[in-house]
Amino acid sequence: MLNTIGVIGLGVMGSNIALNMANKGEQVAVYNYTQDLTDKLLQKEEAQKLNPYYKIEEFIQSLEKPRKVFLMVTAGNAIDSVIQSLIPLLKKGDIIMDGGNSHYKDTERRYDELKAFGIGYLGIGISGGEVGALTGPSIMPGGDLEVYEKVAPIFTKIAAQVDGTPCCTYIGPKGAGHFVKMVHNGIEYADMQLIAEAYTFLRKNVGLAVEEIADIFETWNQGELKSYLIEITAEILRKKDDLTGLPLIDIILDKANQKGTGKWTSIQSIDNSIPTSIITEALFARYISSLKEERVRAEAILAGPEQNEQNLDKDVWVEYVRQALYMGKICAYAQGFTQYKMTSELYSWNLQLHDIALIFRSGCIIRAEFLNVISDAYQKQSALDNLLIAPYFAEKTKAYQNSLRKIVCEGIQAGNAFPCLSTSLTYFDSYRTGSSNANLLQAQRDYFGAHTYQRIDSEGTFHTNW
Repeated sequence: MLNTIGVIGLGVMGSNIALNMANKGEQVAVYNYTQDLTDKLLQKEEAQKLNPYYKIEEFIQSLEKPRKVFLMVTAGNAIDSVIQSLIPLLKKGDIIMDGGNSHYKDTERRYDELKAFGIGYLGIGISGGEVGALTGPSIMPGGDLEVYEKVAPIFTKIAAQVDGTPCCTYIGPKGAGHFVKMVHNGIEYADMQLIAEAYTFLRKNVGLAVEEIADIFETWNQGELKSYLIEITAEILRKKDDLTGLPLIDIILDKANQKGTGKWTSIQSIDNSIPTSIITEALFARYISSLKEERVRAEAILAGPEQNEQNLDKDVWVEYVRQALYMGKICAYAQGFTQYKMTSELYSWNLQLHDIALIFRSGCIIRAEFLNVISDAYQKQSALDNLLIAPYFAEKTKAYQNSLRKIVCEGIQAGNAFPCLSTSLTYFDSYRTGSSNANLLQAQRDYFGAHTYQRIDSEGTFHTNW
């Protein structure tokens, strides 16, 4: 019997995707360019369902036509190298799918290159980590619709399911799938940083112990903040270090890494004049965290504000933090979905934002309860300019903005760095301001560079001899 699909790249994600496919009834061929990962995978009892190959030619020959080859290879040159090795072995009508975190522009280039050979190419955004890959991720396929339809039965089976609906939908042409995954990761950066800042306030400003904060996050996960990241934060805060018995969070070095998707999100938004300040501040927060040695030296030199002993009412301020965090999340998701909207218009992708919100409800890292509300907002108003003005979220911001203001003011007065909470507030206030100070900026540009300006009472452009 020929295999229905083949997986190349047997690291953690590739192995689990292959097992997921096999568990859902597919005949799965697996291949890795180094034999060790293949052998390691085959040591698992559940891997007996897979069909391993040690020569790429035999791997390709084992696939039914049209051949479907799924790549889970490190993004970058490695993908190009694998594709070049596959081209001589494939025929017109065969399909290559890239399930890694490739830059969407690279995906579009590869799509065009393979189009010349008659080979279909899909950029498949996948979120959910190793557990999601095995049990059901969120899947974001981009490319030609007719090509996707040939593999759709496989992906809708292996995706996470919500009430019988797969967290997988056709996203759009060429690089749209990888673009949606990229911005998903940008939202993830912002969400994680907002949670970290909320944790910091509870610990430093309210003076709560780690165990108490874990209880609070667990409680929050039963309400409107219910999400994967809130859930795992509670679990992280409960974890004790085996060596010291202390909370493990206090033993982990405060240097956060990043793999590039958050940076790509910010660069794309800057290149296309899309305001994603919260996502970008989350990225910068990771950058400054990497300056650990400098920060330690600076702490001994630079003075912060005088610390006044304050006894903040625990119950009152915990609720302020909850509301501030929820409002920050609204602003961060608003920025991410605005990036989807504006880029879709730029490239004529016709992204269906309500569908994108739905496939994020399970399997992916940013899965959260309020994605149902986001989807509903776009279902009711497909041309919605910004999530902030959707009726549900407009009411939430009206109710919660004062809490965000209190947390930001209190935190900053105490000398805490709150890049994403404060930027969320700035974004909200900037967006709701009908008349801003940009008129002065434009006047300055005209003064020193004769860049002209527009008037509020006349059409056209004007210049003043200042």
